[in-house]
Amino acid sequence: MIIKRKEFLQIGSLASASLMLPKFLKVFERMDMVPPGNKVLVILQMSGGNDGLNTVIPVGNDLYHKARPGLGIDKSKVLLLNDEVGLHPALTGFRDLFDDGSLGILNTVGYPNPDRSHFRSMDIWQSAADSNQYLTTGWIGRYLDAQCDGCDRPTQAIEIDDILSFSMKGMREKGIALKDPKKLYGSSNESFFRDVLKGHSVATGEGQVDYLYKTMAETLSSADYIFKQSRLHPSSAEYPKTELGNNLKTIASLIFSDINTKVYYVSLGSFDTHVGQQAQQQRLFTEMNDAVAAFAKDLKSNNRFNDVMLFTFSEFGRRVQQNASGGTDHGTANCMFLVSGGLKKKGLLNDLPNLSDLDQGDLKFKVDFKDVYATMLKKWLDADDATILNRQQSYFDFI
Repeated sequence: MIIKRKEFLQIGSLASASLMLPKFLKVFERMDMVPPGNKVLVILQMSGGNDGLNTVIPVGNDLYHKARPGLGIDKSKVLLLNDEVGLHPALTGFRDLFDDGSLGILNTVGYPNPDRSHFRSMDIWQSAADSNQYLTTGWIGRYLDAQCDGCDRPTQAIEIDDILSFSMKGMREKGIALKDPKKLYGSSNESFFRDVLKGHSVATGEGQVDYLYKTMAETLSSADYIFKQSRLHPSSAEYPKTELGNNLKTIASLIFSDINTKVYYVSLGSFDTHVGQQAQQQRLFTEMNDAVAAFAKDLKSNNRFNDVMLFTFSEFGRRVQQNASGGTDHGTANCMFLVSGGLKKKGLLNDLPNLSDLDQGDLKFKVDFKDVYATMLKKWLDADDATILNRQQSYFDFI
């Protein structure tokens, strides 16, 4: 069969939409329901470099207020956790999670020799590389490579987006990117794609074309399966009508459907607040707070909160000193939130940043983010973290 350029581009578009569904998904379709207690990891990327000091706020520290005379948040407005620290005023749901023992907070998370480029620092976080190391695979992608190589019950990762992040791409396996199961199902069932597929024989010798046809065939089959499964137990809870609210509701519905998905990935941004930080962070935190609060409530109501771990990260924090534009510039270490009913330790898991001991105006990192990844891989996903991360890291005891 001779393929025309227009048809090639259309098939390529579908391949991009499905974003290289892993070959094990066909096997996945024949699986039984997953057993109760299946652990699920939800990763929330705060894109753009969130300002951690105005997230977990050291309200009792005079150096904080001195460095931010216009941007610092007054103690009377902060959601106090104790006399020394509180949360941004928009994070009411996170304060409720803190109060009921299902929120953990890690401070000064980062890595040695930090990079202030959005793209490079995000690559470091998504690949779990050192700052002087360039990897070609993401840490979740390598998790898929390790867990899905020759196993009878392969695992899967789904990103709720139209584009697959670097973190989800392994050497052999890749996650799936979809905005919602219904949209992927509708796109994959257009008559054009099925008609083209009927007329194609794989052994044509045209390697690139064969690859696109193979991806399309997997998409047509797997999109149908995911859509039908997601309809079995859709979430009936009320979520905010925001992008993150819709995305977390999609994740909840997939979790309740007992699809054997271990990792979900979702993003919110941009937190790149060089100018007018107060309004931007307020808006983004309101969206994040309301969506995560609804998600946690939904999981609790369906008895899955103990089996799901949500954690947040951002590629870097911001400078301690406010800038002249009502914002903050690219910095280094940052805070992370951990949300789950399965936390063994909760609350403030380590010390607040030391504002009297800075590195040229930046926070010094105390926690290597790769230790967080190792803990999640080993203790939550029961995976070989040393192989996936290419080294032995330390573990936390919050799970």
